Amino acid sequence: MAHSAAPATAAPAITPISLKAIAPWALFFGVLMLVLLYFVGAEQGATALISGENVHEWVHDGRHLLGFPCH
Repeated sequence: MAHSAAPATAAPAITPISLKAIAPWALFFGVLMLVLLYFVGAEQGATALISGENVHEWVHDGRHLLGFPCH
């Protein structure tokens, strides 16, 4: 009974991603999350940037899911 051994291959080296490469994406997603948080949490009433109730109706369930009071 001969066992054929597969040749051992080295695992590919993992190269770290520099902070300079991550920073623009982190800033983009951070601003995106802040805008989303504003629309879900504060876009109604006195602080509304968009008139009408359309934005409120679109994010209404998300407000309740995240614990923001809305009525």
